[in-house]
Amino acid sequence: FVFDRYGELVQLLSQSILAGAVLGVIGGFVGMFVMMRDHAFAVHGIAEMSFAGAALFLLLGFDVVTGSLVGSIASAILIGLLGVKRSESNSVIGALMPFGLGLGILFLSMYEGRANNKFSLLTGQIVSVDDSQLLEMIIGAVIVVVALTLVWRPLTFASLDPEVARAKGVPLRALSLLFMVILGIAVALSVQVVGSLLVLALLITPSAAALQVTSSPLKALIFSVLFAEISMVGGMLLALAGSLPISPYVTTISFIIYVLCRIVAGVRGRHSASGRGETQPQKIAA
Repeated sequence: FVFDRYGELVQLLSQSILAGAVLGVIGGFVGMFVMMRDHAFAVHGIAEMSFAGAALFLLLGFDVVTGSLVGSIASAILIGLLGVKRSESNSVIGALMPFGLGLGILFLSMYEGRANNKFSLLTGQIVSVDDSQLLEMIIGAVIVVVALTLVWRPLTFASLDPEVARAKGVPLRALSLLFMVILGIAVALSVQVVGSLLVLALLITPSAAALQVTSSPLKALIFSVLFAEISMVGGMLLALAGSLPISPYVTTISFIIYVLCRIVAGVRGRHSASGRGETQPQKIAA
């Protein structure tokens, strides 16, 4: 551990920590719709293609973040066009995942640069984020949040009851394509920090935890963003004090939050059941 210069590291990487906070907002917002649409599998599939795009651009000497975006958005569009129905979507994703992972491994095997660059694509790392990169993340976050806010009601309707939504004239294919592009942007921005293998910890686990403690969509969104922020920023602050990549810290914090929320949900369920059990004999006696 490097506690003797921890303050210096925090100051040096303050923009990276701010970038992590921005990613927490993205993860919290997008994760809610990922859970409603049961698209956890899609997150993993897009992450594999994001990894392939980043590996290709690394091999060619181009910007890795741009490559990650290209891979993510291309796969997201493909899934959105071919997989409106959940069964179709899973088939497309199941075909894309090994293809993307295989391409990524091929490109990395051909890369002769630093081994750390290869490893970070899979497990993430804390990097010194410059002004332009931070601006890109903020712009990406604004695009994601504004887009989801504009289509919140129809997308929620289409996610929870697609058959009725189709009957009411809701454009399911267009909404599916739009959401997949948004998801692709979120995955690409997240991969550069937490890595392609562990992006689920940011885009799935916080929202899954939030839904354990509340059924209110607004409260669930607030909790989801809060849990994602704690996982991201807390994980980065812990990683600064050690020698491990950021991803083990982020995933561990995220999982602990999820377990605690499951415990809270279980305790509430037992209290609710016991309360119903106590009132039932009274009704019978009356």
